[in-house]
Amino acid sequence: MNKAVFPVMICPYTDDNKVDLNAVDALVQWYHDCGCDGIFTACLSTEIQHLTLAERVAVTERVVKKANEIAENGGRKMTIVASGHVADGFDEQVKEITSIHNTGVEAVILISNRLDVENTSEEKWIEDLKKLMNAIPREIKLGMYESPYPYKRLLTHKMLEFIASTNRFAFIKDTCCDAEEIAERVKILKGSGCALYNANAQTLLQTLRDGADGYSGIMANFHPEIYNWLCKNIDDPNADLVQSFFCMSAFTEYLAYPCTSKIYLNKNLGLPIKPYSRTKDYHLATKYHTDCIDQMEYLANHIKSIIGIK
Repeated sequence: MNKAVFPVMICPYTDDNKVDLNAVDALVQWYHDCGCDGIFTACLSTEIQHLTLAERVAVTERVVKKANEIAENGGRKMTIVASGHVADGFDEQVKEITSIHNTGVEAVILISNRLDVENTSEEKWIEDLKKLMNAIPREIKLGMYESPYPYKRLLTHKMLEFIASTNRFAFIKDTCCDAEEIAERVKILKGSGCALYNANAQTLLQTLRDGADGYSGIMANFHPEIYNWLCKNIDDPNADLVQSFFCMSAFTEYLAYPCTSKIYLNKNLGLPIKPYSRTKDYHLATKYHTDCIDQMEYLANHIKSIIGIK
């Protein structure tokens, strides 16, 4: 099975701070044209903690609609997964999950820190997950995301073993940033039908070689076509060169993201996306930040020329 790239979709806004659904269409088209096999929307990069449930649903519906239109017109079918799982309360979480499922996504991605919110034990986490799974329709395919906000709850082997045993999970977005640990996680999930996507660019190639199913991270909002190339060419002579580029360029994640990505997509690619964010003042994306992004783009274009991407 081909290894895949699932960009964590950013959320565009209008000048009056409303979700810009026309710009969402442009993003979906761009992800498709860059070779992405799927999109992870209503995630942290989509700023879900700062969107209402209605906005989370509207964004997800638009992504599904646009992806279906592309496929119906002869384009590649993309797999759309989404989270939107932010509430503390059980009843609210059930409403979130069923609402996102009803948009037509392939899987609803749970956030690991929303189970056993007080972070007390593996047993309580598994108990909360069982309760949630029993409260939603069984046909809902699920995923799990180790979101760093409001705190990072990494999955233990016991948690993963339970996930693998349920036959209800299809997707894990892994943020442990540890290649050796990911190799162990891949072994636990083997045969369960649950794919693991590494969010960490610095460890990506090794984890792909160890059996991870692909990449789902921030840097696919800059040059997803290169990530797609690596996922499909892990044994190519240039794979280690591309991985070295990823290792260094991904440090730009610590600049004023997601504003930097929005500026890049507008300035360099002409996408109709404004720099605004609800999580970060776009003025924090200083000339220093944009200069760093420009230099990354210069190097990315050189890498693309070496590996044959136009």
